Amino acid sequence: MRIFKYFITLACILVVALSSAQSTRLKDLASVQGVRSNQLVGYGLVAGLAGTGESNSKFTEQSFRSMLNNFGIKIPENVSIKISDVAPVVVHAEMPPFAKPGQNIDVTVSAIGEADSLRGGSLLQTMLRGIDGNVYAIAQGSLVVGGLGVEGADGSRVTVNTPTVGRIVNGATVEREIPNDFNLTDSITFNLDRADFTTAKNVADTINNIYGVGSALAQDAVSIRVTAPRDPSKRVEFLSALENLDIVEGKEEARIVVNSRTGTIVVGSNVRLRPVAVTHGGLTVTVNEDPQVSQPAPFSQGRTTVVPNSNIAVEEKQGRMFKLDTGATLDDLVRAVNEVGLAPGDLMSVLEALDQAGAIEGRLVII
Repeated sequence: MRIFKYFITLACILVVALSSAQSTRLKDLASVQGVRSNQLVGYGLVAGLAGTGESNSKFTEQSFRSMLNNFGIKIPENVSIKISDVAPVVVHAEMPPFAKPGQNIDVTVSAIGEADSLRGGSLLQTMLRGIDGNVYAIAQGSLVVGGLGVEGADGSRVTVNTPTVGRIVNGATVEREIPNDFNLTDSITFNLDRADFTTAKNVADTINNIYGVGSALAQDAVSIRVTAPRDPSKRVEFLSALENLDIVEGKEEARIVVNSRTGTIVVGSNVRLRPVAVTHGGLTVTVNEDPQVSQPAPFSQGRTTVVPNSNIAVEEKQGRMFKLDTGATLDDLVRAVNEVGLAPGDLMSVLEALDQAGAIEGRLVII
């Protein structure tokens, strides 16, 4: 009896091991609804440029005057300001979920005027706002610019990468937390990265098998609603257990994707072909122009003329036929194509013909 139980336990372990080897963690398949990053954007000034800033911009001068007014420095309207060392910029950042006041995030700074380069500049204090108009972070610091631009006196110029865009690592400080409803409901909703009814059902079944029937409900091909505790600590522990569950994914749709611009062809592993015979030949027509010069007879009244002479050659390549049997797979198709030696352009024509003949068990997508 003990030996029988031992073999039963060993068999269960092997089944679990095999199933986990062919499965994917839930956290790699889906995201939690409401747990997302938010975009922030702001307008600011970069100072300290070595003459690569604005040449003559009214709105940059107006921004610079406004900044000086904030420090109690008022410049008369009839006094011009040198702004070649200043550039107006747009600052944008991604605020991660649950970011708390005092934490730092990276920012990207992009010139929006006539500045030639932001290299060596420093971003002055800039407020970053959300879509609701509220300020959520303050950005400031020295830029790291990977680009380089050099211009000669004769107008020649060399530009490497993009010198008008830079980054500031940890350049913004979070000032306000973005509210969320993570702890306000009795459930958590997982949204699959790719819609699939089979995967959604497998997620719900896996959770129900562990936590009881009714714990999870697949609402559609993307969303799975899971009942969860409201207590924050228990909810975090519960979510940690859920996102590490191994889920068996549903098989992808049988699809062949053809990029007509680059000649790239991707054939999915689930594509099957019905019995079909294919032949493909090429006809090459070559036209060479070899004009001849016609000279008039001596002491005649004729004129020298150019007489067109065209040579046309037609070459037909011998087409080879290959046959694909019932249930031919991707390997069979690739092997047959390699034997015939089709170029990407020819293979596109063959795939289109196979699709028109109804020989492809899948969908042909041309982009």
